[in-house]
Amino acid sequence: MGPDDVGAFDAFLAEVPGDDRTFFKEDVDAPGLAARWAGEERCARVLAVDDERVVAFAALVPGVARASHVADLRLVVAASARRQGVGVAVARHMLLAAVQQGFAKVTVEVAVESEGAIAMFQGLGFVPEALLRDQLRDPDGALHDLVLLAHPVQETWAAMLTGGIDDALG
Repeated sequence: MGPDDVGAFDAFLAEVPGDDRTFFKEDVDAPGLAARWAGEERCARVLAVDDERVVAFAALVPGVARASHVADLRLVVAASARRQGVGVAVARHMLLAAVQQGFAKVTVEVAVESEGAIAMFQGLGFVPEALLRDQLRDPDGALHDLVLLAHPVQETWAAMLTGGIDDALG
């Protein structure tokens, strides 16, 4: 995500439903947010684009201090692009970025009701680590649970190297 993507990203944000906005963990209505994110180097942020329209956003946000070996994955896919493999492709890209950046673990938070997203992440090797009860409040005020999933990227990569994946990839 760079400065040239700000307009398309702002359009994407405008279409993201309220329930999905929670997963950005920032106020996406704040003026200039996209421009700030485009210029920030601390977090890896990527956009999936289809026909010049942003269909997915992902960020790999590093932990700090004693949690600096862990990155938090934030992934939001446009409703029109779901169940088409976009989320899987972007999540895989971010897992590879996590390995390249030296993270040992990647976590992601998903609403318990999002069974498809949970299944997608589990298919990529994420495992449930925690259930956070009443962690989310919907626009009507009802409380919802959140599941924290984790992926041991360094362990997985080490096992792949032991199995010769680096030779197979060239």
